[in-house]
Amino acid sequence: MHNPKYSIIVPVYNRPEEVRELLESLINQKLKIFEVIIVEDGSTIPCKEIVDEYSNQLNLKYFTKENTGPGTTRNFGANKASGEYFIFFDSDCLIPEDYLKHVEEELSIHPVDAFGGPDRAHSSFTPIQKAINYSMTSFFTTGGIRGGKERLDKFYPRSFNMGVSRQTFEKTGGFSTLRFGEDIDFSFRIISNGFKTKLFSKAFVYHKRRTDFRKFYRQVYNSGIARINLNILHPKTLKLVHILPSAFVIVMLLSLLASPFTLYALAIPVVYSLMVLLSSLLINKSVRVATLSIAAAWVQLFGYGIGFIEAFWKRIILKKDNFKAFEKNFYK
Repeated sequence: MHNPKYSIIVPVYNRPEEVRELLESLINQKLKIFEVIIVEDGSTIPCKEIVDEYSNQLNLKYFTKENTGPGTTRNFGANKASGEYFIFFDSDCLIPEDYLKHVEEELSIHPVDAFGGPDRAHSSFTPIQKAINYSMTSFFTTGGIRGGKERLDKFYPRSFNMGVSRQTFEKTGGFSTLRFGEDIDFSFRIISNGFKTKLFSKAFVYHKRRTDFRKFYRQVYNSGIARINLNILHPKTLKLVHILPSAFVIVMLLSLLASPFTLYALAIPVVYSLMVLLSSLLINKSVRVATLSIAAAWVQLFGYGIGFIEAFWKRIILKKDNFKAFEKNFYK
């Protein structure tokens, strides 16, 4: 049997039902030139029984290891892979049936070393998941930071939907031991080593993300911390757009503090919330999702902004060593 062209690698931590849905979506791929590698990262709720259910329908490998975080777990899977290209998904993704078809077409036209695609909300997602997806992809939040569209700047693939050639992976050493921001760190090293990256806009996935705002806050708070840590590792990679959530926090807090003295101060948060409401309503066609999108946008920008400010204070001003928060929530 010939080796598969693509090795799909998925780190998992206590999410068996997500793995079921992911594998169910992979069965429907129009191109069957892939293997699937599931790596259990020290889970206490394993997904082996579910993986076994699909072993006759997919070229499937299952491994377990001690808990070390998603980056090193992806490396573990890559070391077990046979493909020419490694494709990394998060366990909370659903893969459209044309995904690999689009990847094949893009690579034939643009033979790059690493690539990635955007994410969307599936019709089956809960209203909160749709609202969170809106906030993670919207122009009115930090969607521009993540990069779901072609831009003049270099494209930095994210690990929820990231492809890299075997040669590129081996020459760069794969993911680092960072528990947050490990995918951006990897992308920085791919580009700094002279490899080419590209956004494959048609190769999107449906990404569930978090299921409530508390978990979502923890995720984006860690992302704010990670941005400072990444700039220390990769000087001059911090850009103005990365500071915007912190500016949002400061401006909105000042507006709310000034509101007892002048009602005009409330205009900024009210207008912003209305813009998010209308934007989400146009996209999602749901009043409920649009209303939840206001909360999602505020949670995202405040979480990211506060994490960024705290990391800036501790690591840049006070010169402290790396610090972490919400350590057990590193699966995004």
